[in-house]
Amino acid sequence: MKPNLKASFAGAVAAIALIGSAANAAEWRGWNIHVEGYPNTVAMDKFAELVEEKTGGEISLQMFHGGTLGSQPDAIEQVRLGGLEIGNFNLGPIGPIAAEANVVSLPFIFKDVPHMFRVLNGEGGEMIAKGMEAKGLIPLAWYDAGARSFYNGAKPINAPEDVAGMKVRVMNNDLYSGMIAELGGNPSPMAFAEVYQALKTGVVDGAENNWPSYESTGHFEVAGYYSLSQHLIIPECVCINADAYNALSDEQKAAVKEAAMESAELQQQLWAEREATSRKMVEEAGVVTNEIADKGPFQEAMVPVYEAYLEANADLRPLVELIQATE
Repeated sequence: MKPNLKASFAGAVAAIALIGSAANAAEWRGWNIHVEGYPNTVAMDKFAELVEEKTGGEISLQMFHGGTLGSQPDAIEQVRLGGLEIGNFNLGPIGPIAAEANVVSLPFIFKDVPHMFRVLNGEGGEMIAKGMEAKGLIPLAWYDAGARSFYNGAKPINAPEDVAGMKVRVMNNDLYSGMIAELGGNPSPMAFAEVYQALKTGVVDGAENNWPSYESTGHFEVAGYYSLSQHLIIPECVCINADAYNALSDEQKAAVKEAAMESAELQQQLWAEREATSRKMVEEAGVVTNEIADKGPFQEAMVPVYEAYLEANADLRPLVELIQATE
């Protein structure tokens, strides 16, 4: 029986095509600071799965969680320079790099989390993305990071004077340092991984973050007062190195963007669930929580922060006003 030469030839061509496709497949690496099981970690793993699926294996993404490839500032630089392709970053530490991203770090700039997403999914988000791309980062999708509030080990915070004299850990951003300084406290920028020990040993008196971060890191064990100031509502992004993204075909760009957006939907759903669970867990563990009845004095204390910011960044006034005007 003669072999089917045409079929054999077609099979060989297909095999060669598959080998060539595999050889040309892009192998990306991604960074995430959060621990296993955290909403962002689950969502970024889903993003990696979707990227490979939607690009037909042309792109694979290996995620590294828990900050294993370096601190957040280091990872931001690695993504900007192309040492890493993907990162899940908070916009706080991106602010000193891309001025437009820094706007979201103005205390009380957003009314609530839904307001933040209305801004980011509109013209405001486009302006921020354009500024980030100029610095080598392209945001593919926005993640929810909730609202950040103050916590410490000594007392509830109900008024600015309760912060006076406190050493408070903040992310490395002049706006956060300015916020604490205007409240009469002493800002102490430091890496997130160092905060637990700093609280435990008294290097700092307090810190500020959202419910899941406060719970998952064990900070509630060494800082048992959580005061709902909700002074910062800062989103996180799924960011990609600009050169890596711009080198993709239009079809690949669409696939990667779609994967990021789907992962964001999952993250936001998981975040809402985790936020409620985290609050319940720490309160059952004995954490004292308090609502701040009047945030007016805190907001009034921020006037110098806004004035100084807009004096130094007059070109960003339209973005600030756009955010404030967004319903």
